[in-house]
Amino acid sequence: NSSQHFPSIRHMDYSPLGHYLDDNETNSTVGERDSFGCVQIRIPQELFLALGLISLVENIMVIWAIIKNRNLHSPMYYFICCLAVSDMLVSVSNVVETLFMLLNDHGLLDVHPGMLRHLDNVIDVMICSSVVSSLSFLCTIAADRYVTIFYALRYHSIMTTRRAIIIIAVVWLASVTSSILFIVYYTDNAVIVCLVTFFCITLVFNAVLYLHMFLLAHVHSRRITAFNKGRRHSTSMKGAITLTILLGVFIICWGPFFLHLIL
Repeated sequence: NSSQHFPSIRHMDYSPLGHYLDDNETNSTVGERDSFGCVQIRIPQELFLALGLISLVENIMVIWAIIKNRNLHSPMYYFICCLAVSDMLVSVSNVVETLFMLLNDHGLLDVHPGMLRHLDNVIDVMICSSVVSSLSFLCTIAADRYVTIFYALRYHSIMTTRRAIIIIAVVWLASVTSSILFIVYYTDNAVIVCLVTFFCITLVFNAVLYLHMFLLAHVHSRRITAFNKGRRHSTSMKGAITLTILLGVFIICWGPFFLHLIL
């Protein structure tokens, strides 16, 4: 029985593929409640596929723009590029799993349930890696903006390309490793506790950093008289505001997911 080898899908599943497999086994219908007492709402798979493709194209455009524009070859844009790659993991997993489900429903693909379970676990790792790496890179970008605003003259000596590459490597290694551990030890409630705690810590870290930036930047703006410094400070603040909006959108999109884990 494949479900005995991949029970994580029943305990803590991040992707629709696991629910799709379970629904085929239990013949559940729209409006029924799952094992957690939640009403099941079915969203057309074509809609999932369309959203996944749109998100994939948008992230590819961001990455391509940073690669082609030499003016964007700086640590901050390296982090933004990695953030786009993190988001792309969700897009790719969404497109792949939706295609599998559509082809299977139309009889164009005959895949053994065990293989689909393996695919579902791989997709779970990709989604979990995306969440962890996205949160980490949002913190990294916030720290980068903080250094840019308050240590402008020392920024290039503090945030070198070499250090940026090391940070990126550490974030990706930690994200993939932790995601694999989360899936392997799915039965332990500590997994959910760790995910939710990490989410809350990163939110607090970003909130404190951006609040400090805005408050001190407002005070410093009155003291800056040199045109070049003022222009640079203004540019840094615009970047901080843009990234704050990005953080807000991220919270709105991922907040319900972590709320679901808590409940």
